[in-house]
Amino acid sequence: MKFNALELINFKRFTHLTLADIPADARLVLLIGSNGSGKSSIFDAFELLNKTKRNDGLKKNQLDYYKKNINSDFEIKLSWNNVTGHNDNASINSSLKPLKQLDAVNFYGRSSFRQVPRLTRTTLGNSTNIENDSDRPRFFIDRDERFENDIEKITSIILRDFFRSPDAQSKIKAQFISPINESLSRIFGEKDATRLELLEIIPPLEGNVAQVTFRKGSTEFHYNQLSAGEKEVINILINLSSRRESLEDAICFFDEIDLHLNTQLQFQLLQEITEYWIPESSQFWTASHSLGFIEYARAYSNAVILDLDDLNFDIPQVIIPTPKENTDIFEIAVGRAFLPNLLAGKRICFVENNDSEYYASLGLTHFVFAKANNRNAVYHRVLNDQSVSGIVDRDYLTDDDIALIRTHYPNLFVLPYYSIENLMYHPDNLAAYYQYNNQKFDRNDYISQIAAQKQQEIEKIIPSLALKRTEYQYFKEQKYSNTAYPNRFTNKGDNSEQAEVLARYLQSDDFETWYKVFPMKTYAKEVPQRQHISKKDLAKTPWFKHQIDKLLG
Repeated sequence: MKFNALELINFKRFTHLTLADIPADARLVLLIGSNGSGKSSIFDAFELLNKTKRNDGLKKNQLDYYKKNINSDFEIKLSWNNVTGHNDNASINSSLKPLKQLDAVNFYGRSSFRQVPRLTRTTLGNSTNIENDSDRPRFFIDRDERFENDIEKITSIILRDFFRSPDAQSKIKAQFISPINESLSRIFGEKDATRLELLEIIPPLEGNVAQVTFRKGSTEFHYNQLSAGEKEVINILINLSSRRESLEDAICFFDEIDLHLNTQLQFQLLQEITEYWIPESSQFWTASHSLGFIEYARAYSNAVILDLDDLNFDIPQVIIPTPKENTDIFEIAVGRAFLPNLLAGKRICFVENNDSEYYASLGLTHFVFAKANNRNAVYHRVLNDQSVSGIVDRDYLTDDDIALIRTHYPNLFVLPYYSIENLMYHPDNLAAYYQYNNQKFDRNDYISQIAAQKQQEIEKIIPSLALKRTEYQYFKEQKYSNTAYPNRFTNKGDNSEQAEVLARYLQSDDFETWYKVFPMKTYAKEVPQRQHISKKDLAKTPWFKHQIDKLLG
């Protein structure tokens, strides 16, 4: 069971959230985002679907817990890949009417509130019936009490097998002890000083708590004496061992399993769960803002990252998998201020809006590209931190403007054309794209069509040039106040003179002259040769990479 899309309407944090384009082979879906960004709300939706599938009753006031707007219904829509490779879908609303389609969807989730600092049960028989996961929390903010139930289930099976099986000891070790120890070895390492090994699981009897004993180095420890991080790992592994049947062909969703773990252990724990415990037929969802989890998801080919950070969920949002080469995802874990130390030997280059994914795909080894909200934000990043660089769109800058900016702001690079779209849809770049795909491309016809579009639009563009230029922040610092530089971008003569230069560019018949200040992200969208081509693909051509290489020197 693997989801490829999910919609949440009027649900918890979200007005209308769509998670889309999750690949059919995605075994791991990592949700990243700062605290309060809505990651756990998605797991609330999974658990509510689980309740609906099981026909668990909920009172009206309990349903209100899920509504963003208390006076409106919520709706959950989901789509998944079935055994034939085709898509199935289902939806539920506030009525929670069980749907036959949900019979094909299995869920197994764990909330973040599952820490058990010490074992307390002193007798067997205290657990509820756990065969159908009936001991799960009712809501995802409730405490997950399954750990001691898992211990009781395993010890009950051990006792049964001990009396029924002639080879009980080897069978018990093979079924429970060895798989956990193999996992502990992969997570904590095999060095004697750090290696953690499970020695025994003895039931809670005669007024004593269960004896779950471990060895590290030459010392033996009871579970109660382990560190918080070790307990977190043991809790998860024993749960996965105990509930193997619940994991088959399921959407498994565990919240914040990185608690109390260092970066390396985070990486190794997520790798262990994804690659060794979650069945091939299932999909594992987890939420985190830890560096180790992000790094593993970037490295694992069947993982996707969905970034919920810094979004306004009072309006509809569509989230698709984030390109793994985009270094913006690291800001969730370490903060932008720490990136230079983290990425030693590389220079951070801030770029506008979501352009970072295009630059990051180029594989330029000496740079990492980070997102800034707009042109002026890039400018201020470079202005306030000389250790970073920036790339801004040319917009309506003359050649003289660019020369002046580069002289006074040497770490700020200006694209040779109006915007990154001008590079992507440049005839030379399209020619490279079409050639790679063994398709014909008529360069002269393409230029003629966008030139015709330019002629239709320049009478609208030219009158606004001087005003548009006043939005630029270049030379607004105090040290330039007594110079002529600020006048280039204010309502004064120098600005008007440069606007006239731009007008002459646009009126020129030479393609390279007018194209550098013609907004291709706004105009000429209907030209057939640029239709139905992904910007990501256009950013991967050798021509495009050469232009950025040349720009950055």
